[in-house]
Amino acid sequence: MPDNRVIAEVLNNAPAIAGGTERVDHKQVVPGRKLEDRDNVLSNAARLFREKGFDKTSLKEIAEACEMLPGSLHYRYSTKEALLVELMRQGVGQVTAEVETARVSSDNPVERLRLCIDAHLRALLVDSDTVYVLLFEWRALTREAREEIIELRDRYESLWAHILAEMIQQGVIRRGVDDRLLRLIGLGALNWVATWFDPEGAYTLDDISEFIWQITLDGVIVEGCAG
Repeated sequence: MPDNRVIAEVLNNAPAIAGGTERVDHKQVVPGRKLEDRDNVLSNAARLFREKGFDKTSLKEIAEACEMLPGSLHYRYSTKEALLVELMRQGVGQVTAEVETARVSSDNPVERLRLCIDAHLRALLVDSDTVYVLLFEWRALTREAREEIIELRDRYESLWAHILAEMIQQGVIRRGVDDRLLRLIGLGALNWVATWFDPEGAYTLDDISEFIWQITLDGVIVEGCAG
């Protein structure tokens, strides 16, 4: 016999036939509610995937963490992989948006690089659970889903490739520096911070950012270009 609670939740979450809101028990729900529910699901899923691993986490556990019925969660995400893919899309999209904003915020190439590094680093550490899952659980995806996430990652890396290529043309980066190697090692170092950073630890985010920038200045930027 079907679970009446599950049926009720599914019906309540179905979109209204007309208008820009959803109906639950004949009451109007603010449009932002659906987004809040989505963020709640993704946040709890990221935490559980990080704590237990993707393979060992069930949709039922995620639903319980979100205080939802399993059927309601299944209505939104038919499989655990679908939830993981959306979580990774969100992670890549968030970092990309932050760095894009930083890139257009300054005309000075050196200052722009520093802002982009800071933006990447801060975006990673604002939601470290999501980033951890993005970095270490993509292998759990099936081939088709993995190709989509790799394509998103490659688009993001192409943004950095453009930033560095432009700086080389402007003579800001030292001669002989391999921009591809710089991008790969640089992003790898930044991403790894998410695995060990502790907000209550010995180093603040500003400490880490400043240290990374000093290494960049000493090893990559042409002397005198930093102003």
